[in-house]
Parts: sequence; C-alpha cells; structure tokens
Amino acid sequence: MSYQHQYVDGTRSHFPLGKVVCVGRNYAEHAKELNNPIPSEPLLFIKPGSCVVPAEGGFKIPEGRGSVHYEAEIAVLLGKPLSAGASPEQVLDAISGFAPALDLTLRDLQGTLKDKGLPWELAKCFDGACVLPPFVSPGTFADVNDIPIRLTINGEVRQDGNSAMMLNPIVAIVQHMAAQFYLQAGDVILTGTPAGVGPFESGDELVLELPGVSRFETRVL
Repeated sequence: MSYQHQYVDGTRSHFPLGKVVCVGRNYAEHAKELNNPIPSEPLLFIKPGSCVVPAEGGFKIPEGRGSVHYEAEIAVLLGKPLSAGASPEQVLDAISGFAPALDLTLRDLQGTLKDKGLPWELAKCFDGACVLPPFVSPGTFADVNDIPIRLTINGEVRQDGNSAMMLNPIVAIVQHMAAQFYLQAGDVILTGTPAGVGPFESGDELVLELPGVSRFETRVL
C-alpha cells in the first residue's frame, strides 16, 4: 500500500510526502539503555520519503538482516516551509499534525556501522523503515511539551513516554533542523524515542497511541 499523508478524519493532505528528519538519543533513558552517551547537541539524520509505509493493514520487516528494533516516536507533520532563523511562533504555525510513528532500525547492522565510524543509512533507510498512521490536528494539544506516546506489543506496554521528557523540546529541535537545512511542507519530523526499544517478531500485534487522542492497531506481517 502506498503512503499519503492523511488525518484521522480521513482527510488527505494536499502536500506530498517529503523527507523524514530524525533526532537520535533525545530521551536520556533511551540513550542509557543502549549504552550510548547523551549527545551535547542534537544528533540528526534523515530518512528518505521512500521508506515510509502506512500503519494500516500491517507492515513488513526485513528478513535475514539481523535484529529489527521498534522505536515509537511522536511524529510532527509540517504544512509550511521553514528555514534558518525560524522563530518559535513560526515553527508552531508550520506544524500541521501529530502522530505516533515507528522508526525501525536494523540494530545489529547499526552497531557494526557505528563501530566502524560509518553512517547509519543502511540500518535506518531501508524500505518500510518508517511506519506512519494518520495525524491529528495540531490544535489537539494545548502544549506541545506535554504530548504522550505509547507503544503496546501483544498486550504489553513496551514504551510509554511524553514530550516533556525530551532533552531537546519539539519547537527547539525543529528550529535546529531548519537552521541546518531547508524544511518543506510535507516533511515529517521524528522527535526521538523513549526507553523500552527492542526487537520485533513476525506476527507481533501492535497498538500505537497518543494516549487519549489517537489509537492505531497494526501488526508485523
């Protein structure tokens, strides 16, 4: 199934999918669980839009390439472009929606790449490496620094976080990204994952939530 941005009411966005801009180690406890140092400045990387798949109906994971880890994240959809010097007000005005996303990682391969000092693309940018359900409108949340995120797998809560726990808050991280490269309408920002990441198994049943706001069921095919 091809991906197109849409909202929980079924409305489809008029702007195309762009790039997916990610921040790593944005929750201290997640950095600790992987024995990674907490970065002194935001750790950014980009996934191509071609790796995005919809959550509806389930998704596939690579076979024969080692452990595939889930990372639940608050996704931010941009509806307006942003560039260097964007103010907090401009960032908030550019946000077009929020969703609970999955950033998938080939963890064994990532470890090998990190040990060799190589980029992470092979571990982060494979087909299906970003799973996105529909978005809720930005006005759903009164405070972007208080957005909950939860992932349940086979009835067990695996990740349960909140944007209040981020080392770099949502507005500040988008400002930092815009200062590095031009952000376009249709780009998606993945804001980091809380502690609790782990491997998928074929047949896993998942519930992705922004608790109290949106809830999506999906599975590993």
